Amino acid sequence: MFFDGYGYHGTSFEQTYRCYPASFIDKPQIENGDKIIMPPSALDRLASLHIDYPMLFELRNAATERVSHCGVLEFIAEEGMIYMPYWMMENLLLQEGDFIRVKNVALPKGTYVKLQPHTKDFLDISNPKAILETTLRNFSCLTTGDSIMVAYNNKKYYIDIIETKPSNAITIIETDCEVDFAPPLDYKEPEKPVSNLPSKAPFEGQEAPDEAVPKFNPFTGSGRRLDGKPLKYDPPPASSSGLKDKKPEVSNSHGQSSTSSTQNASRQSQGKLVFGSNTNRNRETPKQEPAKEEPQKNEEPKFQPFTGKKYSLRG
Repeated sequence: MFFDGYGYHGTSFEQTYRCYPASFIDKPQIENGDKIIMPPSALDRLASLHIDYPMLFELRNAATERVSHCGVLEFIAEEGMIYMPYWMMENLLLQEGDFIRVKNVALPKGTYVKLQPHTKDFLDISNPKAILETTLRNFSCLTTGDSIMVAYNNKKYYIDIIETKPSNAITIIETDCEVDFAPPLDYKEPEKPVSNLPSKAPFEGQEAPDEAVPKFNPFTGSGRRLDGKPLKYDPPPASSSGLKDKKPEVSNSHGQSSTSSTQNASRQSQGKLVFGSNTNRNRETPKQEPAKEEPQKNEEPKFQPFTGKKYSLRG
């Protein structure tokens, strides 16, 4: 018979036992490893066979076809019974008193093993590598698909064995084995922080909003006459870009102002925004008060050239 290409040497040992957890016997230390306790008759049978040391065994649950591997600690169990760690019974889906098939096997020395903790709490330990190295000293072999238990600081950490080389089952006794870790089962990648930076420039084909960049409006100052007379029209405001193409309205032309107001009302009724509609209203208010400007004109003395007296050189 063969297991992954490695044959059983000599006449193999194979026996069926009832399995019980370590709590049924005063041996709590077996929970920290992968070794079982067998009856004395198994030692007599193994001693008569030409088997390789250390003694390694294959455990098979025929009901569920689950397979694992282990070593042996002592031969002090009652006949027909074996005691094993409870975490090993969980891997094999065994209950108390279920039958388990035990067979001796020779396994190759491991060169590589990949482990995956169940929770990220195991990585929060100050030195998880040292804890794992100390725990694996109590193990004799590892099987792909098993979940081993690491006890530390009154807490139990479960670790899955994802991959082993050169075979699906290896021995780790007196061998240099490379250990690799996979992310824990409950590990979540950190979310990328949302940056509060201002929005980027618009893509090609998109126009930037008008309010973002102020435009340059030339010739937007107010004009003054050299003779001091007031202007007959108001200069257009610098902010209203929509009034550049419009002609200034004369204060006396009431008909034109009324037509412009009707045009603005018609534009607003069509659902369009007409900029500068309020500015036209502001223009009309100062232009309807010409009476205030006339007394100012009379009070100001006008410049009259050549108004002096005439004298003759002859006397």
